[in-house]
Amino acid sequence: MADKLKVTLVKSVIGRIPKHRKTVEALGLKKTGRSNTLPNNEATRGMIKQVEYLLKVEEI
Repeated sequence: MADKLKVTLVKSVIGRIPKHRKTVEALGLKKTGRSNTLPNNEATRGMIKQVEYLLKVEEI
C-alpha cells in the first residue's frame, strides 16, 4: 500500500451538496484540474470516498 495519494479535482463543485464542497476544500482542492498530495490514512480515504465522483486518485 502506498504512503501517499495524489488527488486531482476533475469535476467542478458548482451546484454540489454544500457538505461535499467543504470536503473538497478540506482535501486542499480549490479549482478544477488542481492536485494535492495527501497521506494514505483512514481519514483521508473516508473524505475521498464521499466525493469520489469529483476526483481522480493515484497512489504514489
